[in-house]
Amino acid sequence: MPHKDTVSWNVLISSFLRNKRTRDVLGVFDSMVRDEFGCKPDDVTCLFLLQACADLGALEFGDKVRNYMEENGYGDAIKLCNSLISMYSRCGCLDQAYEVFNRMREKNVVTWSAMISGLAMNGHGRGALEAFRQMGQAGVPPDDQTFTGLLSACSHCGLLDEGMLFFETMTKQYGIKPNIHHYGCIADLMGRVGKLDQAYELIMSMKELKPDSALWRTLLGACRIHHNVTLGETVVGHLVELKAQEAGDYVLLLNIYSSVGDWEKVKDTRRFMKERGIQTSLGCSSIIVKGVVHEFLVDDVSHSRKEEIYTTMDEINKQLKIAGYVADITSELHNLDEEEKGHALSYHSEKLAMAFGILATPPGTTIRIAKNLRTCVDCHEFAKALSWVYNRVVVIRDRNRFHHFREGRCSCDDFW
Repeated sequence: MPHKDTVSWNVLISSFLRNKRTRDVLGVFDSMVRDEFGCKPDDVTCLFLLQACADLGALEFGDKVRNYMEENGYGDAIKLCNSLISMYSRCGCLDQAYEVFNRMREKNVVTWSAMISGLAMNGHGRGALEAFRQMGQAGVPPDDQTFTGLLSACSHCGLLDEGMLFFETMTKQYGIKPNIHHYGCIADLMGRVGKLDQAYELIMSMKELKPDSALWRTLLGACRIHHNVTLGETVVGHLVELKAQEAGDYVLLLNIYSSVGDWEKVKDTRRFMKERGIQTSLGCSSIIVKGVVHEFLVDDVSHSRKEEIYTTMDEINKQLKIAGYVADITSELHNLDEEEKGHALSYHSEKLAMAFGILATPPGTTIRIAKNLRTCVDCHEFAKALSWVYNRVVVIRDRNRFHHFREGRCSCDDFW
């Protein structure tokens, strides 16, 4: 195109977003403002950029978008404010999300739902329920997204009675039919508190909706937590029927077998995966320092400061052991002795990212990490110990939720 206007750039940016090439969005935006004609971003551009920042956990860039909005008269636009709440929540910054929420003169159902979901994913279940109460007082009727956030809050915090009440209320009081996400939250809630058989019965009782792979994986995750081998194998069978089984499902099954010490089945499952060419996803953790994204894999030696990182990692391990940290070897899925398991766990991707955070940021700086997989029990204990010994706030966003580590505790209260 010889001449590109703001609409042209917005369409291109939205295309990258829709195709989940989120990181490229920021590059396209950079080209937009640096193009020889220098197009000026508008409110639609800001909306897309905030969505990208939420997906990437790019807090610094999100702050810049917010400043641009306020400088250009978009600061009160309700859609943009709703996106700001979502962006801050998904970056683990509830204080900023609340600040945007509280200063909004007008709040619609999307506003309240975004705040409720933000509280839920950051481990503030009771806060989400209180926000729902205030929403009712404000006279704003809930929608299906509101209840997804509410039920998710109950699930993350183990609020079984409250969750079942909301599940019943949404239909009887508000006439909202439960969708697959609502069933997923309830199955997750039942599974987390150990009611695995009831969760399975709930899924099998669904009439108008067909259980999807995400719903079965939710139950499979609960089987891992409670070491239920029989039901875990049944759930994998349902995933095979749907032709939806993925490498992660077999990893969960490996977790279940290893947790009960059935190394023969671990071996059989690994052989089956190898024969079928099933490749597991590598754990990848990222941390943004001074606007630059640094990514780490397990035992990663590709970083330009790898020697400093591993020296820092060794020093952290020494300090945490003095403070009483002991590696949780149940997180290692290979049949090794205790010392070998401890060594294998020492250099998981989020641990390397934490070490880089300690190395590359001033004391007292919050360390923010995003991981593509669920954080393991050992890394969770490691982060708790590090937050106490080094007096750092550590925020980890794994594939399921946020964990806020402060003074040796996690916001999830070890329930995730």
